Amino acid sequence: MPVSGSVIVKMLPGKRPCKECGFPTCFAFAMKLASGGATVDKCPYLSEEVKAQLIDLLAPPIRPIAIGSGESMVQIGDEEVVYRHEKTFVHPPGIALLISDKESEAEAAAKIAKIHDLQFPWVGVTLKADLLALRFESGNKGKFVGLVQKACETTDLGMVLISEDMDALFSARDVCADRQPLLYPITADTLETAIPRIKEKPTPVAVRGESIEDLVALTARLKDAGIEDVVLDPGSRNPLEAVRDQTLIRRAALKQGFRPLGYPTIALPFLMAEDKLKEALIASLFITKWASIIVLSDFDRYSLLPLLVDRLNIYTDPRFPMAVEEKYYEIGEPDEHSPVLVTSNWALTYFLVSSAVEATKVPAYVCVKDAEGLGVLTAWAAGKFSGDSIAAFIKKCGIADKVKTRKLVIPGKVARIKGELEDALNLEWEIVVGPREITGMGTFLPEFARQLKG
Repeated sequence: MPVSGSVIVKMLPGKRPCKECGFPTCFAFAMKLASGGATVDKCPYLSEEVKAQLIDLLAPPIRPIAIGSGESMVQIGDEEVVYRHEKTFVHPPGIALLISDKESEAEAAAKIAKIHDLQFPWVGVTLKADLLALRFESGNKGKFVGLVQKACETTDLGMVLISEDMDALFSARDVCADRQPLLYPITADTLETAIPRIKEKPTPVAVRGESIEDLVALTARLKDAGIEDVVLDPGSRNPLEAVRDQTLIRRAALKQGFRPLGYPTIALPFLMAEDKLKEALIASLFITKWASIIVLSDFDRYSLLPLLVDRLNIYTDPRFPMAVEEKYYEIGEPDEHSPVLVTSNWALTYFLVSSAVEATKVPAYVCVKDAEGLGVLTAWAAGKFSGDSIAAFIKKCGIADKVKTRKLVIPGKVARIKGELEDALNLEWEIVVGPREITGMGTFLPEFARQLKG
């Protein structure tokens, strides 16, 4: 629950009008603190005790945690709402592929190769799994450490290290501590043994309880020890209990501001179903119901792609349509005699148009007009894809310097703006009405290109 400026101002020293924080009054400073526009260290008169209280009050309701490093880092937590329509979900759950040290070296290598190979271009983004989950099952600590070492040598992906044996867990951690692996599980039985070892080389840890109440005691003890990069597993092992626990944790953190549960969660569908289809279905449940890390025993393109698309849809900000940058795009290797088309910047529209143009094997320029992420017809109805606005874009985007032809193809569904656009371009361009449907591009564009070069 966000803290208000009126609460914060009561905790400030009130030495007015010192202005040493850079703001005219303490209340102005408090409002900036509440909105994230300032930090507590700007006030030179705060005691360390009050500063610590303010930092705790201003901390995100669900702690942000990073797993992995570099470009492969997975950010989780830092969420603000229970339901997506309230605002947006911020960090998509990391999907992890499980590798046991009981598997052969060839099987482990094949899984590592698989997680790199199964990547899907999708409306301007690349969909892929994010993490490796390496599990100690063989009883041979050296074999587990060797698996972790091999993974470090062959991939830069973030890792979840899974071991009930604390000695094996921390030995594996030592191999890859700089990669910020997540250590799982820390339980009530292993907590006191684990705390000093966690503090030796701090990395995120996942705690497992028999219930949500157990998690409260575990996180409180870890916080007292100065360990706050924590992930939660309430121990539920069937879908009904899992949804119940995920809901209680989320609501406690966001609605009640209950700090001991203000952490991201991990879900383990591989422990809930032996059937791979059921495992994928349970994983889709956790994508919807707030898990921050989801560990799968295995996947292929047919099970992984639906999960990734589901994740993309849920974690796309509903307030802003997916859009591409306003500019002209080169499809193939167009020259000064190539066709010039214009469309809106809704990502789906652009990729349909560009794919259709590419399929014709006719090099062309596609000019993408910023329409605030709306499709062509919707943008026209909203006044964001009009003759005047398109003309202004064509004049400034630089396409006139790339082509000698002065013929501009507009979508057939907005044929009515033809005259308006020609007038706005001072008749310097001839406006050509293209096909109404993208399926017509295959016959329209090759013939149009022949006319240009004829």
